Amino acid sequence: MQFLLAFILAAPLIGAAAALLPAPPGLKGKSPEQAVLRHGVTVTGVILAAAIALTLGFDHDTPARFQATTDISWIQALNVRIHLGIDGISLPLLLMTALLFFLCALYSYYKLPEGPSPKAFVALLLVLEAGTLATFAVLDLLLFFLAFEMVLIPMYFLIARWGGAQRQAAAWKFILFTLLGSVVMLLGLLLIGLNSGTFDMVALASDNGRELTHTTQLLAVLAIGIGLAVKTPMWPLHSWLPDAHTAAPTVGSVLLAGVLLKMGTYGFVRILLPITPGGMQTFAPYLGAFAAIGIVYGSLACLALARKGNKGDLKRLIAYSSVGHMGFVLLGIATMTPTGVNGALFANIAHGLITGLLFFLVGALKDRYGTADLDTLAGATGAALYGRAPRLGAFLAFAAVASLGLPGLAGFWGEMLALFGAFDPAEGLSRPAFLTYMALGGLGTLLTAGYLLIVVRRVCMGDPKAKSAAPAALPDIQHYEFAAWTPLVALTVLAGLWPAILLGLTDPAVQKLLAGGNS
Repeated sequence: MQFLLAFILAAPLIGAAAALLPAPPGLKGKSPEQAVLRHGVTVTGVILAAAIALTLGFDHDTPARFQATTDISWIQALNVRIHLGIDGISLPLLLMTALLFFLCALYSYYKLPEGPSPKAFVALLLVLEAGTLATFAVLDLLLFFLAFEMVLIPMYFLIARWGGAQRQAAAWKFILFTLLGSVVMLLGLLLIGLNSGTFDMVALASDNGRELTHTTQLLAVLAIGIGLAVKTPMWPLHSWLPDAHTAAPTVGSVLLAGVLLKMGTYGFVRILLPITPGGMQTFAPYLGAFAAIGIVYGSLACLALARKGNKGDLKRLIAYSSVGHMGFVLLGIATMTPTGVNGALFANIAHGLITGLLFFLVGALKDRYGTADLDTLAGATGAALYGRAPRLGAFLAFAAVASLGLPGLAGFWGEMLALFGAFDPAEGLSRPAFLTYMALGGLGTLLTAGYLLIVVRRVCMGDPKAKSAAPAALPDIQHYEFAAWTPLVALTVLAGLWPAILLGLTDPAVQKLLAGGNS
């Protein structure tokens, strides 16, 4: 187990270095480009297999205990250690990350986005995987920061070099927002570590903030929270996200929504809730307010983009929907209750699966039509996917109803538990305020259903009054698309019908985390 976790974190970096080397003569296949793309699929596939083995070897009877741990002194002067481990909170995120990277590598093997060298693309993808996996496995504050920052440069280049229109501006906006947030977050992490004498997240969580004054906790929550909120993204620090998603290549959008956004909310749960509980309790009502506003704001923005004549881009619409969905995650965290935090963690996984699938589907639509503009899809080219590409239309309709929170699918449980948590927040929090947030969240679910059903009607059914210039039939789902999308559909159904598969892992770990490691 210890070796497996270390291998999962090291393999992407080794694979990235190997991707830049010339391919051995016997492994080139039809071309060097094909060889390096096959290399990406192989490395991510091996990492996924190792993550599955780690999951099977995980002691599911004690998910609150950190397992597969490594603890080695690194920088003695600062008491910084290479401390690794997983529990019921981090394991699902680690497994989902490995899965999404493998599916993106598989998809890119057949549909590489236009841009420079495939070698650079595969190497950047693997470096990005190393940073995201490490974020969910490290147990030292400074290591967490290094892993958190490690993803910025590869994602910047994936957008700037392989993206679409306005990619340079979107990439700069992404890097500037996240870097500025990270500088503030580093100050908060140093404040905690220097005041408590350790950067070890397990020791700090067990101490439960007793060594930190209330003022120190407030400053730490404010500084770290800003950095995490930018990455989440929380309203009003979200403005980089729609541009980044719209400009990014398909696999970039899938990974940005499915993995990178989860790093911010994971930081709230792993760092702020157990280490600075007093500061979190002070700021929780404000976090809940921003979350509730984000839910409604994201839904209203999507409704505006979905309206006929507004030239709404479907990728941009899904990006704004992420602002709303991640609002439910933040609302669950703000309640500081086991119900709300479990809901937040469940919604994290559901959003990664469903929104990742949605971005895959929009990428396929853009490949076929040359645009993601809703008016064009519904009008001049006459999308009408049910008639022209029925399997593609069925996948899009499934992803839409899963995203709106249909009972029986994964999107339902996280949002419901977050609202239940807001109904009865932790002791000391204002119940009337959180009841208001719950009502706004309920309104957000109605608005979400509205814009997603509009999208399904317009794209899958088309505009009956429009004269279509498109052929009667379009290429339906290809074999590589089916292979990349089916696991996300299956897991969305599995998590929806059997929520205990996730909650059984997260709940004991959340109970222990909120109790300061004492139960």
